[in-house]
Amino acid sequence: MATQKLPPGLHRDTLAVRTGIERSQYGEHSEALYLTSGFVQPDAQTSADRFVSGRGYTYARTSNPTVTAFEQRLAALEGTEGAIGAASGMAAILMMCMGLLRAGDHVVCSRSVFGSTLNLFAKEFGKFGVETSFVSQTDLAQWRAAVKPTTKLLFAETPTNPLTEVCDIRALADIAHAAGALLAVDNCFCSPALQRPAEMGADLIIHSGTKYLDGQGRVMAGAICGPNKYIADVFGPIVRTAGMVLAPFNAWVVLKGMETLAIRMEAQSARALTVAKWLEAQPQVARVYYPGLPSHPQHELAMRQQQGVGGAVISFDVKGGSPEQLRANAFRVIDSLQVMSIATNLGDTKTIVAHPATTSHGRLTEPQRQAAGIGQGLVRVAVGLEHTDDIQADLLRGLSQVSS
Repeated sequence: MATQKLPPGLHRDTLAVRTGIERSQYGEHSEALYLTSGFVQPDAQTSADRFVSGRGYTYARTSNPTVTAFEQRLAALEGTEGAIGAASGMAAILMMCMGLLRAGDHVVCSRSVFGSTLNLFAKEFGKFGVETSFVSQTDLAQWRAAVKPTTKLLFAETPTNPLTEVCDIRALADIAHAAGALLAVDNCFCSPALQRPAEMGADLIIHSGTKYLDGQGRVMAGAICGPNKYIADVFGPIVRTAGMVLAPFNAWVVLKGMETLAIRMEAQSARALTVAKWLEAQPQVARVYYPGLPSHPQHELAMRQQQGVGGAVISFDVKGGSPEQLRANAFRVIDSLQVMSIATNLGDTKTIVAHPATTSHGRLTEPQRQAAGIGQGLVRVAVGLEHTDDIQADLLRGLSQVSS
């Protein structure tokens, strides 16, 4: 199924609304949702040809028109040749690793990535003979020193979850390419509305569509964006064989979510900046992590890479003494909430608050958490679209109970 014909040079805000597959004979204005597990073939020879070539629609584990529309729109926003959908963001990373790595290969990965990503590289792929070296997100010398002759992949997310550390994408791309390796960047926190890693040399871009691409916390989805030589020729066979396929309904929900991505990211990021500045002034807060603040160690780099916007996720450390006291104070802040949600997702229009040390990074060992900088007093706030006065008042209920 072909892409709708559009004139060249359109802005990405327009592509987010208009990119899609050709309309059916019914002329639907909203993209169609194709809920079917199989597709009827006109004759036996066409069926045989389609199964051999992979072109056309035969079975939903192979392809689906709604999923194709999602993939085309996301690729247009990221500025890549193609994209391939997956059941979740972690399924997308799994697909990438299955397609690129084999026993004896080596990966260099930021130690600050999402907890499940750490486990996937260190434990799951470690069982199959893939070695991973974990390095500082921000220290380019460590990345260079970790590269080996067997290095096939450099992997980073930027900003990181939850400490919002920012890596230099272009510099990492240069390190990877000098070693004959690929650079993959998880663009979940910024989305293509704020950051396009392919423009800075990244080879592959990972997405959890569950987050900002959907934008309302409704469905699970993931994707890889990149050149067609990887999307079609490497990852296509993997998703068809292994079955980490994106459901058509989920693809349709995220497809519609992308239409409002830019304006949501603009509004939520503006609110996050207001809340981050307010948190810096609170006596119970030891430190605020937000790329939009001048106090952030990679503030200038973030502003260059993220179009001058800090994003919508803030983390902060509450004050306290021992790890037990820090955790108790963080729990006081979270348990006092009356407006915001206690949950572990992010990217929703509703503000979500989480305690990373016991949730997203709860399965890590204490040394792993310490290496990643995840303390017991850390609280993450994924800012939504509520009024900032109400967000601040909700946080203040708990901050006022913090003991030193």
